[in-house]
Amino acid sequence: MKGKCLCGFIEVVSESETDVGLCHCSTCRRWSGGPMFAVHCGSNVELKGGVPSTYQSSDWAQRGFCPKCGTHLFYHLLPSNEYIIPAGLFQDEQFELNSEIFIDQKPAFYEFKNKTTKMTGQEVFEQFSSKGGGAC
Repeated sequence: MKGKCLCGFIEVVSESETDVGLCHCSTCRRWSGGPMFAVHCGSNVELKGGVPSTYQSSDWAQRGFCPKCGTHLFYHLLPSNEYIIPAGLFQDEQFELNSEIFIDQKPAFYEFKNKTTKMTGQEVFEQFSSKGGGAC
């Protein structure tokens, strides 16, 4: 898969994925203006062109963005070196929405009709802590 920021300064290349998950945590909603449509791309992600700016959003993760246009490029889990990429960067992919996390933080003003696996924030932290990482 290939995606790029708004200005084209940075290209993101990853192996093909079809699953998209939503994160409703308050940090992702503040960062993206709504839930983050996330593609889990693992550690095999290549960033081409420019060098992204990063923000350390927690002890275990950083968020990357284009220093020229501000496009959100990734959420990087540091302990596992996993990259979670916003689905919107990949314009020509056929994704399927299959999961929602931090469902307990989702505001009441929106609802998705898709049948998805839903996890609370507590369930997410329990799952990731057993894998040596964190969430949002």
